[in-house]
Amino acid sequence: MTLWRIRATVDDRPGYLSVLTASLALRGVNILTVQVHTTEVGAVDDFLVDAPEQVTEAELRAAVERGRGRDCWVARSEARGLADEPTRVLGLAARLVRDPEAAGATLRTLLGADTVTWRPTSAAEPGGVGGTTMLLADPAGGAYELRRREPSFTPAEYARAQALVELAATLGRRDVDRETLVLPDGAEVSVRQATADDVPAVRELHACCSARSRQRRYLSGAADPSPARLRRLLEPARGTTLLVTTGSGGAAEPVVAMANLLGEGDEAEAALLVRDDWQRRGLGSALLRRLVGHADRAGYAAVLLHVQAENTPMLRTLRRLDRPATVERDGALLTATVPLAPVPASPAGHVAGPAPAGQGLPSQRSGPI
Repeated sequence: MTLWRIRATVDDRPGYLSVLTASLALRGVNILTVQVHTTEVGAVDDFLVDAPEQVTEAELRAAVERGRGRDCWVARSEARGLADEPTRVLGLAARLVRDPEAAGATLRTLLGADTVTWRPTSAAEPGGVGGTTMLLADPAGGAYELRRREPSFTPAEYARAQALVELAATLGRRDVDRETLVLPDGAEVSVRQATADDVPAVRELHACCSARSRQRRYLSGAADPSPARLRRLLEPARGTTLLVTTGSGGAAEPVVAMANLLGEGDEAEAALLVRDDWQRRGLGSALLRRLVGHADRAGYAAVLLHVQAENTPMLRTLRRLDRPATVERDGALLTATVPLAPVPASPAGHVAGPAPAGQGLPSQRSGPI
């Protein structure tokens, strides 16, 4: 027996598919799998079949045409074609997770394309599927152009390909600002920008933090934010969120710290949460410096931090910035303002350098460091 792939357009009418399958059965052809691609001109049926060795390509075409199929394409297949399509696509997605730069090769494998070309200009017709040419918009900029001799691309194939391109772009954004941080004790961690896909890992971070750490971060109760709130924190409309992971920064590695910078008007609010077993190892200082640097580059006038007066680890972290900070107290809550533009000589109420003992600076929803 020999494996073949057959693709043909069949009118979407009751009984038409059974006519085609009956015609193939008369040649001893066994249908192993079938996928249906809906198009404007009819249903495109994609078969993987097992045919007797003596059956030729021409005989398969003739059988399809007798079964009312049109625009027939026939090609020999291999045993790996027995894998169902969802399994195959998931395998390609896993390949992209391991190597986001392999988008072109992944698209070629997914669609059996003869050529895959990336162009710096956007697709002239985003979502364009025209015969044997496909244009895919790259969210990171530019576009992919795919070509194959036959068969024609279908909208279903375009949707799968575009999903993989968007996955590659998401992984690329995740890696672009990734850096390795060496802590004073010699431990190495990875710092990268967060995405909404990190919600499960960040929920696990919260679960691993003590109630006291969460309370210092959110300033009320032992907060466990909802998934919707976490998504807003991870991809804020203005600002940025950084995550720290152990090891090389792979997607499956645990998140041990989160740093948020949320912009409002000409000011931005900073906050940290560090897992208890990673506190007092220098992570907080490194993350706060990065948040302040981001706010400075983004043009904010100041960074605000809200911290409980008893949170001495966070106050030490703020003082290590070595920047003047205005501190205001409201009961047990301190609000520190770190200006990002030159300010006049410190009047009363400003703290230059280390703050006096007992004065707190913000741990604005930030856990001990």
